[in-house]
Amino acid sequence: MTTTTPQPIVGLHHVTAIASDPQRNLDFYTEVLGLRFVKRTVNFDDPGTYHFYFGDDAGTPGTILTFFPWPHARRGHAGAGEVSDTAFSVPVGSLDYWEQRLAAFSIPVERSTRFNEELLTFPDPDGMKLEIVAHADAPAITAPRYADVPTEHALRGFFGVTMLETDLPATEKSLELLGFKKVAEENNRIRFASPAGSSLGNHIDVVVDPKATYGNPGAGSVHHIAFRAQDDPAQLAWREVIAKHLSVTPVLDRTYFHSIYFREPGGVLFELATDNPGFGIDETPETLGEALRIPSWLEPQRALIEARLAPIELHQSSQMQK
Repeated sequence: MTTTTPQPIVGLHHVTAIASDPQRNLDFYTEVLGLRFVKRTVNFDDPGTYHFYFGDDAGTPGTILTFFPWPHARRGHAGAGEVSDTAFSVPVGSLDYWEQRLAAFSIPVERSTRFNEELLTFPDPDGMKLEIVAHADAPAITAPRYADVPTEHALRGFFGVTMLETDLPATEKSLELLGFKKVAEENNRIRFASPAGSSLGNHIDVVVDPKATYGNPGAGSVHHIAFRAQDDPAQLAWREVIAKHLSVTPVLDRTYFHSIYFREPGGVLFELATDNPGFGIDETPETLGEALRIPSWLEPQRALIEARLAPIELHQSSQMQK
């Protein structure tokens, strides 16, 4: 049993959602939102399905949005005990650019203010609710090299997520267990933030609606959110802490990180993922996302897996020659 004191959790590692058409999903997140296609692999538990990873140029933890794209998945919708909104950060001066860019792609967008910060709200092609928050402390990242979004306006990783709950106390305790503290409240929205040290994905909003009904998992819904563990010892130390309060899985090897999973009392599936070994373990920075990568234990089945996956084409935008 380890006696290591857990390092503070500084924010989100990734968010994983469900999509339908793989090519449409790929095009939207690379060509419209300008994210890097960091990794094309398969769902390790269902290798007949892709697992896409999008993020900054290097796949930095805190910038990673992942999808399981099932070509014929029915549309889902968020409900109680689920993540309803996923938010990215941009510098304060970038919101006009994004409002005009989204409108140019005929994407319906709403502009509003929350906790004194302006934000845009819009859907992805499967109806997943996304936000872009003009954040004074938006961190610097390495902008995706192939995107045609100007570097100064590039999405800066996650601002955070919103969880819809029918009740607050049990969920609040689970967030406090991970080191998140209540920092603001506006109507029925309560904001929690992780300890100082990073503003990348460290805002968790809980919207409390006692009358909220349960949602339907499907395309456009969030499957789980993952918090960051600095390394393997830190993850094991956190597992000891979590296991005293919630049922938690053993450590699972996800090739690019190591994971444990547990469900907060309100229903949202949480993951704690390590920063190591990272997305450069099997590709160079220049070629991230260009080839199908599958774990070693599935390599003997590669031909069968490739035959089952829908063909996709990565369009690397007008900036690919820069």
